[in-house]
Amino acid sequence: MLSRLPMRQGVGIIVLNQKNQVFVAKRKDNPVDKWQMPQGGININETPFNAMKRELEEETSITKIKLLKEIDNWLEYELPPNLLGRIWKGKYRGQKQKWFIVKFIGDDTEIDLNTNHPEFIEWKWIDYNALTDVIVDFKRDVYKKLKLELKIFFN
Repeated sequence: MLSRLPMRQGVGIIVLNQKNQVFVAKRKDNPVDKWQMPQGGININETPFNAMKRELEEETSITKIKLLKEIDNWLEYELPPNLLGRIWKGKYRGQKQKWFIVKFIGDDTEIDLNTNHPEFIEWKWIDYNALTDVIVDFKRDVYKKLKLELKIFFN
């Protein structure tokens, strides 16, 4: 039964630039006008912090960051029925994520999506208020919670 599948353990990364804009990218496997922040799975014997740094570099080539905050709670989302059993080789029903907020202290020219295993085809910086407007529907509740976490950086 698909509803009994476990949640995948993962990380998510909110990357802020010097203007406090948020990094979002368009997925290669979903090139419609939907965007997301970098995220990925936690490997066996890997800490969430190390997974965050690895995933960020693997997906964006970003390495020059300063940790601003590790969000206390794990946030979860469930896959919609049309994706259940198709994503992550059908092993998971959704994802339970530890999120981090980091400041990108490098230069935009260092961002390169053409990595060993490219996941994104395009990226941009957006205002944090637009996060819930650009995301796929099934992640919207997670992004609403993330916007609340970001408010402290904008007041």
